[in-house]
Amino acid sequence: MAEISLKEVALIVGVVAACYWNSLFCGFVFDDVSAILDNKDLHPSTPLKNLFQNDFWGTPMSEERSHKSYRPLTVLTFRLNYLFSELNAVSYHFLNLIFHGVVCVVFLKVCKLFLDNQSSIVASLLFAVHPIHTEAVTGVVGRAELLSSIFFLAAFLSYTKSKGPDNTIVWTPIALTVFLVAVATLCKEQGITVVGICCVYEVFIAQGYTLPVLWDTAVQILQGKGNIPFSMLQTLLKLIVLMFSTLLLVVVRVQVIQSQLPVFTRFDNPAAVSPSPARQLTFNYLLPVNAWLLLNPSELCCDWTMGTIPLVESLLDVRNVATLTFFCFLGSLIVFSLRYPGDSSKTVLMALCLIVLPFIPASNLFFPVGFVVAERVLYVPSMGFCILVAHGWKKLSNKSMLRKISWVCLTVVLFTHALKTLHRNWDWESEYTLFMSALKVNKNNAKLWNNVGHALENEKNFERALQFFIQATQVQPDDIGAHMNVGRTYKNLNKTKEAEKSYMIAKSLMPQIIPGKKYAARVAPNHLNVYINLANLIRANESRLEEADQLYRQAISMRPDFKQAYISRGELLLKMNKPLKAKEAYLRALELDRTNADLWYNLAIVYIELKDPTEALKNFNQALELNPMHKLALFNSALLMQESGNAQLRPEAKQRLLNYVKEEPQDANGYFNLGMLAMDDKKDTEAEAWMKKAIKLQPNFQSALFNLALLYSQTAKELMALPILEDLLKYYPDHTKGLILKGDILMNQKKDIVGAKKCFEKILELDPNNVQGKHNLCVVYFEERDLIKAEKCLVETLTLAPHEEYIQRHLNIVRSKIASLSAPEQSSVPAGDTAIAAAEEKKKSFQNSKEVKNEQKPSQTTAGNIKGHSKNKKQAEKNSMEKKETPKKSTKEIKDIEKKRVAALKRLEEIERILNGE
Repeated sequence: MAEISLKEVALIVGVVAACYWNSLFCGFVFDDVSAILDNKDLHPSTPLKNLFQNDFWGTPMSEERSHKSYRPLTVLTFRLNYLFSELNAVSYHFLNLIFHGVVCVVFLKVCKLFLDNQSSIVASLLFAVHPIHTEAVTGVVGRAELLSSIFFLAAFLSYTKSKGPDNTIVWTPIALTVFLVAVATLCKEQGITVVGICCVYEVFIAQGYTLPVLWDTAVQILQGKGNIPFSMLQTLLKLIVLMFSTLLLVVVRVQVIQSQLPVFTRFDNPAAVSPSPARQLTFNYLLPVNAWLLLNPSELCCDWTMGTIPLVESLLDVRNVATLTFFCFLGSLIVFSLRYPGDSSKTVLMALCLIVLPFIPASNLFFPVGFVVAERVLYVPSMGFCILVAHGWKKLSNKSMLRKISWVCLTVVLFTHALKTLHRNWDWESEYTLFMSALKVNKNNAKLWNNVGHALENEKNFERALQFFIQATQVQPDDIGAHMNVGRTYKNLNKTKEAEKSYMIAKSLMPQIIPGKKYAARVAPNHLNVYINLANLIRANESRLEEADQLYRQAISMRPDFKQAYISRGELLLKMNKPLKAKEAYLRALELDRTNADLWYNLAIVYIELKDPTEALKNFNQALELNPMHKLALFNSALLMQESGNAQLRPEAKQRLLNYVKEEPQDANGYFNLGMLAMDDKKDTEAEAWMKKAIKLQPNFQSALFNLALLYSQTAKELMALPILEDLLKYYPDHTKGLILKGDILMNQKKDIVGAKKCFEKILELDPNNVQGKHNLCVVYFEERDLIKAEKCLVETLTLAPHEEYIQRHLNIVRSKIASLSAPEQSSVPAGDTAIAAAEEKKKSFQNSKEVKNEQKPSQTTAGNIKGHSKNKKQAEKNSMEKKETPKKSTKEIKDIEKKRVAALKRLEEIERILNGE
């Protein structure tokens, strides 16, 4: 086996880098979105075992919607990328570029088994620059081809060493081959086809048999004229070992997919569901189409499904000529390679094996696949093509008359292919550029029009997206997905009537419901979303909730395992105030998927509706166990802990809120609730910092503004509270509690009786029956020494709240004051300072009662649902009316009273902050 020089490696790697350097500037497009961006198996929080239980796209293999593409080792490399750079596309593309370079170098080593040194380099260079490989190299999901090819070629190289001196068997390379085949298959399914190549190599290359020799030997043995040669017995033994190992791998693979083939729609592969002879004619025609892409890769397309290649429905179709020509050429090569001895026939035979055998899984020969043509599956077959081209070039260059022309042609081919590859890479820069380039090649594929629309939709360019979606419906009028896209875009444009009309068209294209009939094989799961989307649209109308529920039930009747239908129906039932039925819907969905954190979260919300906070918290915890950074579960479980009143739960509630703000650093509500927790724990400085952070992010945050002002009021910083209250009342001039607090501070700290009076009068304008505002206005009248007005005011207040004893006592004080001022002076009472002191003492007593009355200590309650908030106030009052004989208070007692006063209005607003609420 010829060795590879360092110069050759440098040449190959340099050419690969020159052709694919610009792929580093491409993003995640097309299938990358599902395999990378939406695949939870890449996240470190996902157990590694999930990689071996799920398909390539992160869907459990047990689910019917799974594509059954089992490639755990490829997903493992994606996970390593994510570990080092998360979703930075550069690292993913760079690793693909490296893998392509490795494949090219290993391929060079394989070529040297059948070609001379010069031809081997030509074949490897052609493989390195061939434009057909851009989908496999520049598309991140193409890594499955790259990895599988590395182990595919390594397995073959290992097997070539299994022949020892005197035709003995060397078992170590065979064992290594079996292991590498298994690894290649775990990267992509076509890896297993290398076993067939090893078998052909063993019989026709290693042992040197030709088809006539094998035929003659078989005839002699059957006629009893001879025995099986020992060398042939050894060959049979090696083939039996290979085939048994292959059979074992196939059995394991079938067990992994649970003996179920993936379900594809007629849009994915129209020929697969077509009647004879259209199915056979079309499948045969696809072979020359793939061959032409290898020969002339000038028009490449990322998606060849739907109407890209019209069905060949008749024997008279002119395209059958291409099919016939292809099979004649292929047959002649097969006959030449099997019938005649010599190095040339051996080279052609191995090239044909590399072309044909790896392509068989994608040929629809044994089972239908989910595409019509896919350029990436030509990655390995193109190796055989490159060997054929290099071998033919060598034959031509050996002729003196054609030597110069052959070199010129080779140079032109390599140069133009390299330029085409470099240019093609830019098409993969974004989804928009990729699908627009595809539309230049094929305008009959509705999926391409849809995908351009999706790209524009992601950029919020709904008007342009709608044009492409409508064009998709015109290209393929029976495309359910296209009509759904039109409906969704109309909805985004707030054109509900047009949206409903489009959804109804899509719904009319669905199979008609037959009672008791299962539709798992007839309806694609994503098409069933038409019922979900239509129901979600019409349930915005309160009068059509029952109609929406009927649509959800219709979807469930068509697919009892349609999880999303149960989830959406549960949300609707909550809206219809049917929490018990919502609970049933979510429990049914959990039977289908117990690893879905969103389901546990939704069930927790149901238990909140059912006034069962304990069960709600258990379900929140279950959601967080599955997804520790589930943002909604973090936030709402923290609120639930806070509202429980259990001080032992506060540290965990705080940690969850800290995790939440880490995930959502721009959400002011997270900081606000951290501030409320700090207030509960009497950590005033910390509470102030959190509230300020919330207000910085959302300057008009009503609850944060009020509670920060309240915090200042409670910590003897009343003057700092005033500008906060000014901001609050600027945004919310009718905020009653803010007006009360501002009036209290103006009257007691600023001695601004006029300003306080305006606040309390404003409250009564908003709510003439507000007892607290009216009572405080009475106090203002008392301060203004308008005792008659104060008396009248208190009488009116007492009428509003006849059971409030403190109002009656304060009315008695005022009346006593009026009486004392109107009575003649008593000789037993000094006429000077003593009478004034007595009056001032009564005034103090009244004011103390008012301050204590303003003190409110609410007790928290659990919110009944996540859409609003509830408040529960508990007022405490002390009779601090002092008699004249009461001794003067000590400094300590005065401080205690001051502390009570500054605690006034504490926690008047208990905010249940929920999903999108304040």
